Amino acid sequence: MPNKAQTALDKQEQMPRRKMALRNWLGLLTSSQLIEKRVRERFRKEFDTTLPRFDVMAALEREPKGQSMGEVSRWLLVSSGNVTGIMSRLVADGLVTRTQSESDRRSHLVRLSRKGRTEFERMSLSHEKWIRKMLTGMTRQEMAALDGLLKRVKVCLAREEAS
Repeated sequence: MPNKAQTALDKQEQMPRRKMALRNWLGLLTSSQLIEKRVRERFRKEFDTTLPRFDVMAALEREPKGQSMGEVSRWLLVSSGNVTGIMSRLVADGLVTRTQSESDRRSHLVRLSRKGRTEFERMSLSHEKWIRKMLTGMTRQEMAALDGLLKRVKVCLAREEAS
């Protein structure tokens, strides 16, 4: 007698490709939304902060010498208007410094302050633990396979966008 996993695989193999693509997209979307919801809740509860603030700080942490607001926006794939309000609050909280660019007087460079680096490190360690805990049911091999498949999805998306 076949087990549940084998029965599910058999059904998937019989499913038309167009339905399979839709099912995969829904699975990615649902999984992403569930993880994001839990991460948002934990940032709010444990750090009294938001995921967008963490994301901006993560973008700044990648470039210790500083970035323009436009660079941060492009990195996060959001409009500069979205980043401006968050950045202003981070500056007011002493987590980010804003200095005038030497090469372009109309532009500012933003970077994490010492306090911001310390706070980001605390949050990022917790963030990593949360994600690891959420995915503890997966083996290393499954995570490696998923990583490869997600990279393949990105390649397909880039190819489709270019055509």
